[in-house]
Amino acid sequence: MRFETLAVHAGHGVDPSTGAVVDPINLSTTFERDPDGSYPHGYLYSRNHNPNRNGLEAALSALEGGAGAAAFGSGLASVTAIFQGLQPGDHVLAPADIYHGTANVLKHLFAKWQVSASFVDMTRLDTVRAAMQPNTRIVWIETPSNPLMQCVDIAAVVEIAHAGGARAIADNTFASPVLQRPLDLGCDMVMHATTKYLGGRSDVLGGAVITRQDDAHFAALRTAQLFGGAVPSPFDCWLVMRSLPTLPYRMQAHCANADKVARFLNEHPQVSAVHYPGLEGNAFHTIAKKQMSGFGGMLSFEVKGGKDAAMALAAHVEIFTRATSLGGVESLIEHRASIEGPESKTPQGLLRVSVGLEHADDLIDDLAQALERASS
Repeated sequence: MRFETLAVHAGHGVDPSTGAVVDPINLSTTFERDPDGSYPHGYLYSRNHNPNRNGLEAALSALEGGAGAAAFGSGLASVTAIFQGLQPGDHVLAPADIYHGTANVLKHLFAKWQVSASFVDMTRLDTVRAAMQPNTRIVWIETPSNPLMQCVDIAAVVEIAHAGGARAIADNTFASPVLQRPLDLGCDMVMHATTKYLGGRSDVLGGAVITRQDDAHFAALRTAQLFGGAVPSPFDCWLVMRSLPTLPYRMQAHCANADKVARFLNEHPQVSAVHYPGLEGNAFHTIAKKQMSGFGGMLSFEVKGGKDAAMALAAHVEIFTRATSLGGVESLIEHRASIEGPESKTPQGLLRVSVGLEHADDLIDDLAQALERASS
């Protein structure tokens, strides 16, 4: 089946007890045993398995083309579960421009357990090769990156990782499986914050990991899911499943709107830089075009005048909402360095934008008036 058909049908089914076309929400935390102690319906306890979570995991595995998936209560819970498969003394190679939450997990959580991490410019393959160590176990790929929208050559980095005996794992949150297929490019696992485009409505928190092979590493991830217990509720799973059928069409609109907004900003005299791989002059346009079917709904731009000018612009928007997150139907804007904290290396004049599903001309008009008011 093609992607649009999978998005509608994967993980869904007619309820055998009622004939309901929409999946019911199974809120029960526990399930009855037979007199012989067995579980005839396959469910023991909701932390282990739940019908709604099983459906979501089956759907996400199908959409990414994987052999299995594990759902979690947040994107960072899925990141943490991946790294819990490491041993003291192991090393992780990650991009310098990386989601600050993932960086914090490595720097402040797993560092205490003697897991080391190096953060390098992963857009330079020679730098990646030089940074590989004998104890490197995971090469973490994030493309497009957060917040500079840098694009990494997935297939090339996978080759380097595998040659060094490491696994390649991609954070595919910004692209979604509609636009980018890391497993097809050789990655061993793909991670998503389902909170974002997969959920699509800014009303549900979640994460997921999809594996290319049902191997020992995925078994360890399942163990972390079971023992750690950071699983999504049945209702959370149901909410994400509700959104998946519209995912391919939402992504088309996100991409189209972001392209128009990026081109407007790229010509504006108060904007010093636009970070969006869909622009032909962008340094990552070629690699993005090679491995993505669309350039996404995320962009960032830098305002002349630094932090004060950026904060003033954000203060004057009327349609955009000043809020953290991305991938919802509403457009969001934020001063990224303020979110990332004192360790942030993000330019102080940078604003990150999640372009939503409003009319593109209204979004452009809003940015135009905010830029004018911020500069006056």
